[in-house]
Amino acid sequence: MQYLHTMIRISDIDASLRFFCDGLGLSEVRRYDSENGRFTLIFLAATDDVDAART
Repeated sequence: MQYLHTMIRISDIDASLRFFCDGLGLSEVRRYDSENGRFTLIFLAATDDVDAART
């Protein structure tokens, strides 16, 4: 599978990760919490792309 980039704004991180990781088989490869706590960036990748996504 090949994704270039997408961004989805969500309100429930746990439910969203269950859907994307447990349901669609994606893996979390990186997470960034803003210093002031206003947002969190979570980077997901398909199983075959996890190593490339972490570099």
